[in-house]
This record gives sequence, structure tokens and C-alpha cells, in this order.
Amino acid sequence: MATSPLPTYFISHGGGPWPWMKDQTNSAYDRLEAALQQMPRDLGSTPKAVLVVSGHWEESDFTVMATARPPMIYDYSGFPEHTYRIRYAAPGSPQTAERVRQLIAAAGLPVRVDSERGFDHGTFSPLAVIYPKADVPILQLSLKRGYDAKDHLAVGQALAPLRDEGVLIVGSGLSYHNLRQFGPSAKQASTAFDQWLDQTLVQAGPDERRARLIAWEAAPSARGAHPREDHLLPLMVAVGAAGNDPATRVYHEDAFMGGVAVSSYRFGST
Repeated sequence: MATSPLPTYFISHGGGPWPWMKDQTNSAYDRLEAALQQMPRDLGSTPKAVLVVSGHWEESDFTVMATARPPMIYDYSGFPEHTYRIRYAAPGSPQTAERVRQLIAAAGLPVRVDSERGFDHGTFSPLAVIYPKADVPILQLSLKRGYDAKDHLAVGQALAPLRDEGVLIVGSGLSYHNLRQFGPSAKQASTAFDQWLDQTLVQAGPDERRARLIAWEAAPSARGAHPREDHLLPLMVAVGAAGNDPATRVYHEDAFMGGVAVSSYRFGST
């Protein structure tokens, strides 16, 4: 009996090690936490592995994490001391990493393997909420330096067969990422970009969706929302792997941290 391919996701992963800072953040992350907790319930079954494209890892070529027991990368500063002792002990998946490498290479894209890379907070923070038992193999794929939207859509398209093989593809970034303009001052730019993003992902057809994403810098407040597009490019990978599948907004707030409009999306059905 054939099974439907897994959906792909673009998630807004929040700030730093927020799941370990409930006392400091109060209820600021309640809605994001609930959306992340909903993901395994929507999937209905546990994936064979999760491939995360984090906005916190970029290399000159697409690079696949092949670490069997990934260490932790505390890629943040100014947080409480205990957040530098966090452990998210999910196993890696060298076998899945080799499959990822093969698919990318077969598409004619440059690809390398890193057998020492650990989990950055774009991975361990949301995954600790999605799979708190750390019992699902996790691996990462880097962004490619140069930030070419077409390259990241192409690598997503190359990885689409993973969806039929039980591998969940998750782009982990933020739909708004301008740390110099956050909170109430971000309301205008984040709202304008978020509205464009929703129109692009949910309302546009597949061809128009792709064209709009390639030309994303023409969107309202594009560079106000993303001075650097490291937190937007994981979306391109998720969309590329989704093919023609429609998008569903699975998380949205219009006043996150006092004024930021932020969203997450699923591509495909559950």
C-alpha cells in the first residue's frame, strides 16, 4: 500500500535557547511552542530521520552533517550560564547523510560531507520541543555561501525523493530576522513582508510562487525584514522539496516580542 510523501516545513525557530529559558521569557513563546508540539501530531507517524536546514550554518558548498553523535554548538552570546550546558542528545544519521549527498551530487550541485559538525541552536532549540525525547535521528544541511535563491530551491528539488523515504525536511529560520529592528519597531516592516510571504506561499500557484521567491528582494520591506537572508533561505529548500504541493500557515503571530509579525508553513498534506 502506497503512502503519501511527508510534507516539508519552514519553521520560525525563535531566539537562542528559548526552550530552556521559560522563567525569563514568561509566555512569549507559548504560541510557537504549541505549533512546534503540534507537528508530530499532524504527521501521525515518526519519521526515519529529520533533515534540518538551519539559518545558522553556511559553507562554500552545500555540506551534509554525517556525525553519528553530534555535539552541541552554542552559537549565541549573552544568555544565562546554564544555556551553555544544554544537551540535546538525538543521534545523527550517517546513512541518511550519504543519501542526501548522493541526491545533491546527482543534481550537479557541489556538495561536501562534515563528519564532526554538531547541532546549532537553529536545530536543537526547535527539535527539543518537537521531539523532546531526542529519539529521532537528526542531521543538518548547510546553506551555500552566496545566498543564491535558485541554488537553494534547486537543492530542495534534488532532495524531494527523501519525502517518500520517511525523511522529514525542515527549513529552520525566521520569517523576519532583523535584530537591529526588533520588538515594536519591527511592526511595519515585518507586517508588510509577512503579508507578501503569505500571498506568495499560500495564494500563488507553484510557478508564480517560485518566481516570487527568486525575486524576493522586490517584496515590500524585503531588506528591512532580512538584511541578510540567512534565515529566509531555509524556506527556499523546503519549497524546492515541496514541488507543487500547497502551503498551509501553521503558526502566526502579529505581535511577537511586542510587535514582530512572524509565520511558519507546512507544504503538503499530513
